[in-house]
Amino acid sequence: MRLLHYPAVLGLLAAGLLSSCTSVSHNQVAQPDNTRPVRLILVGDSTMASRSGYGDAFCQNFQPDVVCLNLAKGGRSSGSYRAEGSWDVVQTLLKDNARYSRTLVLIQFGHNDQPGKPGRSTDLVTEFPVNMTRYVEELKAAGAQAVLVTPLTRRTFKAGQLQNDLRPWAEASLAVAATQHVPAIDLNAISYRAVQAMGEAQADTMAMAPPPTSAEIVTSTMPVADTIKTERAGAARPAFDRTHLGSKGAMFFSGMVIAELRKAVPEINDKLKKEGGQ
Repeated sequence: MRLLHYPAVLGLLAAGLLSSCTSVSHNQVAQPDNTRPVRLILVGDSTMASRSGYGDAFCQNFQPDVVCLNLAKGGRSSGSYRAEGSWDVVQTLLKDNARYSRTLVLIQFGHNDQPGKPGRSTDLVTEFPVNMTRYVEELKAAGAQAVLVTPLTRRTFKAGQLQNDLRPWAEASLAVAATQHVPAIDLNAISYRAVQAMGEAQADTMAMAPPPTSAEIVTSTMPVADTIKTERAGAARPAFDRTHLGSKGAMFFSGMVIAELRKAVPEINDKLKKEGGQ
């Protein structure tokens, strides 16, 4: 599996080492599917991004000939990812789609589409589904396969009950997938059930850093609420919160996505590593 992160992709495009030309040679077009690699592109927020999400761990599940590009970025919504030009990078990459037997683009937004995040939030009724639909339609036009992924649950408990204020965005993503007839992975639902079952203490071990001790909270100059602040406007810092993922969380939740992808797009199964890493 060849894994490329967002900065590496930009550098290769700028250097001309990652083809973005709209025309391909006759040999490339005629090349049979079984000799062309499979490509996966991850588009989303920090819960999918490198160093704070499950995306890199997800990519590690594929065989060496699979190209996996993790283009998820921290703090992005379905609106801001396009507005800042990140979607332009994806569209540029898709111009060489004939080089690949299949291109899957997994799209996961919702965390930053929620209200109260200036420059990022989108309206659940009039904007978010429109944004998600547009992504799907443009992927279809480019000959790529969209897979919509509902937002990963946060891991915040109240009186022993896990909260799930992301469910409306999950439902909106599923509705778009149904209307557009594309596969969907309800990561929100399956991650919610798993985290509820494990409980708060175990769920906290999925974070980027251990939770602060009582002594650390008492001596901190920061309000307690700020120590668990979630979804910052940029890349997540390696601190404790109940949104982002450390290595344990990344492995755990990426396994969920892989299991669901096997069912949603069974054609990808022969591109996954066999048990034991082979």
